[in-house]
Amino acid sequence: MLWSLGLKRFIQQGSLTVIDARGIAHHFGVESAQPTVIIRLHRRSLHYKALLNPSLYLGEAYMNGTLTLEQGCVEDMVKLFSMNGQVHWQRPWQHFVKRSINWITWLFGVIPSKQSKANVAHHYDLSGELYAQFLDADKQYSCAYFINPNNSLEQAQLDKKHHIAAKLLLKPRQRVLDIGCGWGGLALYLANNFDVQVTGLTLSEQQYTVAVQRAKDMGLQNKVKFLLRDYRHEKGQYDRIVSVGMFEHVGAHHYNEFFRQVKSLLKPDGVALLHSIGRMDGPGATDAWIKKYIFPGGYVPALSEVTPAIERANLWITDVEILRLHYAYTLKAWRERFLATRPHMVELYGERFCRLWELYLIGSEYAFRNLGKMVFQIQLSNKVDLVPLTRDYMLEEEKRLQAILPV
Repeated sequence: MLWSLGLKRFIQQGSLTVIDARGIAHHFGVESAQPTVIIRLHRRSLHYKALLNPSLYLGEAYMNGTLTLEQGCVEDMVKLFSMNGQVHWQRPWQHFVKRSINWITWLFGVIPSKQSKANVAHHYDLSGELYAQFLDADKQYSCAYFINPNNSLEQAQLDKKHHIAAKLLLKPRQRVLDIGCGWGGLALYLANNFDVQVTGLTLSEQQYTVAVQRAKDMGLQNKVKFLLRDYRHEKGQYDRIVSVGMFEHVGAHHYNEFFRQVKSLLKPDGVALLHSIGRMDGPGATDAWIKKYIFPGGYVPALSEVTPAIERANLWITDVEILRLHYAYTLKAWRERFLATRPHMVELYGERFCRLWELYLIGSEYAFRNLGKMVFQIQLSNKVDLVPLTRDYMLEEEKRLQAILPV
């Protein structure tokens, strides 16, 4: 079978046994190597589908129960495939395939504002109870900052907010714009601790409703304003602009538009900070399963795609930081919390949804461990001398915040 030949080339590490729909076992990799995984395919159609689009069809098969694990768990399976994928995409002939996929991705990458709202609703307008099961109390749904890998999720998410605030160089009575504010956690943190006025933008109706209520509950409704608005439609001038975990939804076709808008909204003496998932191996394509079931319209950029758009917007790049395994630790913490409440989640959403969500969290974690995903933070300004010459100020401010704002 062609799929068998493909797996023979692909699986060079670990041990994989596939029992096909006829009951015949096929062995790949090194016997008894770790991880050792045995999967069973229950439909013959998977024999050719696995060859055409393995990520999409094998992911669907696991969700639907037409692929089951005879040995090992879903984490073992994802780890095995990601370990081998790390080597697979480094082969010379795969670079041609990758460039072809990149070109097709770019060609169909335009995302109108109406479609952006629908894409956001697909993921972020799910029940708030789902996110409450695995996020921290502040509902931070982006990469935490693990000063120590053993820190709690709550500590790491608070340290992330400290880290971002230090880079924003905030001063009293400044106006701050939060593009993609989520459930409002960062905006409320900034308004509550830095005497600034914050405007938060989101396209998620669920997030907007929660964020507005949180501001009222904290008595910050006069310092924080949340709007159900596309960033492209925002007007005015801001001293500081921050965007955390939203840029992945912009789309490569719109990077010039995004940074031109940041430029137009940022005061001459303003500072901005962009926090986004990125890829270390250059432009690529969104995983087919992720695109269909998790983030329609989503695209993880390479820095080589982002920096030219910043240059064309005539903005200074004053600092770049790469957070490598921080998101892997974050996703591991989310997964552990999700699994701790899995029986309740099955009651609410069903087994298929829980398999989908578990696969999403595990797959994303191992993308950061083995497949070149990372997070970048880019600090931007309008002038060459707006930011201190060294990074010492960041560490000093973080230490100050850690002392006065413990978990």
